[in-house]
Amino acid sequence: QAGPNSLLSQLAETTSDRFVDRDPVYFSLLLSLLRTGALPSKVKDFDLRDLIEESRYYGLESLLTNSLTNPSQLDAFALQKSSILPLNGRDSPSAVATTPFGSLHVSHGSKITSFDWSLTRKSTILTQFPAVDSLLAISPDTAAAGATDFSGLQILDLQNGSVKQTLNWENATRSGSTVQAIGSSGEFLFTSFESSRRNSNSIMVYDLNTLNPVTEIGHNEIFGADIDSAIPATKLRWVSRYGLVMASGSHSGLSGVSGNIRFWDIRSGNVVFELKEKIDCFSDICVSDNLNAVFKVGVNSGEVFYADFRSLSSVNDNSNPWICLGDKRKVINGKKEGFGCKIENHGNQVFCSKGGDIELWSEVVMGSAKTSNGSEDQSTKRDFKKNMMGRVKDMGGSRITNLAFGGNKMFVTRKDQQVIEIWQGSARGI
Repeated sequence: QAGPNSLLSQLAETTSDRFVDRDPVYFSLLLSLLRTGALPSKVKDFDLRDLIEESRYYGLESLLTNSLTNPSQLDAFALQKSSILPLNGRDSPSAVATTPFGSLHVSHGSKITSFDWSLTRKSTILTQFPAVDSLLAISPDTAAAGATDFSGLQILDLQNGSVKQTLNWENATRSGSTVQAIGSSGEFLFTSFESSRRNSNSIMVYDLNTLNPVTEIGHNEIFGADIDSAIPATKLRWVSRYGLVMASGSHSGLSGVSGNIRFWDIRSGNVVFELKEKIDCFSDICVSDNLNAVFKVGVNSGEVFYADFRSLSSVNDNSNPWICLGDKRKVINGKKEGFGCKIENHGNQVFCSKGGDIELWSEVVMGSAKTSNGSEDQSTKRDFKKNMMGRVKDMGGSRITNLAFGGNKMFVTRKDQQVIEIWQGSARGI
């Protein structure tokens, strides 16, 4: 179970007696991990850093990491605020990026602070950006970063604070290009660029391993009052179920907030689905592979809506695919109830911030209806239920500015606070 590179495997191959001069109590914890795949409940009484050092000695750190940070162990209904990570300086977090097993990068002002999977601070580097607006974790030690007021997408080595490579978009006017959003799949890196003159925008696709450009999609040169073309993508998400890139952006004008959501096929460079937002445009949006749906929080109403992927092919300019999950409150005095709200999905749940609180939406599976030919009825309304997250003392507080997930934890940042909140369940383990 320990693997061929572990000390235990090496000892097993010897014929003579060996003595290992290490703490037997910590060894018993690691032995339980090998036997059952999980740590015993008494592990809570021990220091995590000491346990990590012991696991490294025996060559078992990967097994320990998987046991303590496996994403499948995130219990959405048990999440509660357990600790905070302070940041140095006076700047509040602007972006949070995570890796699947819980290492964390946080931008605050012109700095990026990194934490390993055990949430021990690894480094703080100073970037060339006045402020980092977009951040993506490529690996535990590498990140892609960009800003809306500084040209270029920078690939950063977070160990020594160096710029490994800068990616730029060559627009027609040859002016500088700023980064509006970053996304990735297992194979590609996606970047939304806008010219510094704000008269053109594009989405570039790069090979994630070589960082060579692969293709360009969504290239717009703006002439006159073409509002739709003038909106750059400010959120990019990969939809692995369909092999599409979701790109969304919005614009606030005299007539209110309008926007668009496009799903791009990077192989053909064509838009497969498009949603034009004019009534209660999204404040934020996410897409869920597991739930086969797109979710948004309306900027006017503050309500959560969903659109089933299976019905998007029939959407036209006059149809409304969105189904409200809330109580359809009326907008009073034009106040934007959803302004600043964030929405993200993890697994089979959708998390939406409302001010300082977090709503958890989960689907209640009632069984699918059938049409006359025996196929599934795609028009059947799905049933979602809402729960408020956390204990009473976790509720309220400053407005939430970021929600992110890594390993079996949720990370939360708030307006004007120089910390990251760690939310995790009360399951066994440290």
